[in-house]
Amino acid sequence: MPRPLTPSRRTVLAGTLAGLGAASYARAAGTSRNAARFALKFAPHEGSFASRGGLIEQIAYAADQGFTAWEDNEAAARPVAEQEAMGKALRQRGMTMGVLVASMPKWGQYRPLLGSGDRAEQDAMLADIRRSVDVAKRLDAKWMTVVTGFMDPKVPVDIQTARIIEVMRRAGDIAAQNGLILVMEPLNTITNHPNIFMRTIPQGYAIATGVANPAVKVLADLYHAQIQAGNLIPTLETCWSEIAYIQFGDNPGRLEPSTGEINHHNIVRWLKGRRYDGVIGMEHGNSLAGRAGENRLIAAYREIDAA
Repeated sequence: MPRPLTPSRRTVLAGTLAGLGAASYARAAGTSRNAARFALKFAPHEGSFASRGGLIEQIAYAADQGFTAWEDNEAAARPVAEQEAMGKALRQRGMTMGVLVASMPKWGQYRPLLGSGDRAEQDAMLADIRRSVDVAKRLDAKWMTVVTGFMDPKVPVDIQTARIIEVMRRAGDIAAQNGLILVMEPLNTITNHPNIFMRTIPQGYAIATGVANPAVKVLADLYHAQIQAGNLIPTLETCWSEIAYIQFGDNPGRLEPSTGEINHHNIVRWLKGRRYDGVIGMEHGNSLAGRAGENRLIAAYREIDAA
């Protein structure tokens, strides 16, 4: 992410069930109410189960299939009544709310340039974070995603880094005062987000270490990390002290586990070895259309949850 999963991004691709195993797919196709809970807190989003109805119906369906978390990049843009309804639905189902985006970048304009020294852009991002605090409270959310803007070609990278550390210190103070954690998300520049400033998990680690506030951490989106640098498990190991949130999405295609090159079984084993109890956002589309794709999605996560 954090660009919204618009219909074009949710467009399904021709796929195959090979690798999941017929038995696993059959189990998913026979999904029923009150399925066994997943061991890990995998978090679908609106659109993961689009055939089941609207937002609230999708939350209910996810809970019935054993999912114990949910995430919503676009939560801050929703009407207050819809935020409140979502929060109520999650509480009723005992589901953990994952990330919402605290300040959405202007993708087409390649803004903000937080490292440029433009105080107005920095203040605008901080104002977004303040407004998002109320959204987080309605949803009982703990984490909010922050993108640290785009590169300014006129300013040395080291200077930009120092300025972003400073603005994230100010942002961290807002989060800490409200019991929240801001998770900075590195994004890939190769496929999705050219000219973005934060590109790798180690870069996020360096900035979070410089901020030195437990309310500012890193979101490790493994789709972006695989494209930009790979070497996922050693990178997680090295940077683990500053990582507070995980997102999955296979590459290429940004679809569910087993559709691409990432070994999610090994990632899950590593996370279990670390006793990771946080949310794992399902930040991707479905490889098949309709209910077949939804059943395949569930089967894919059952497979890796058992690793």
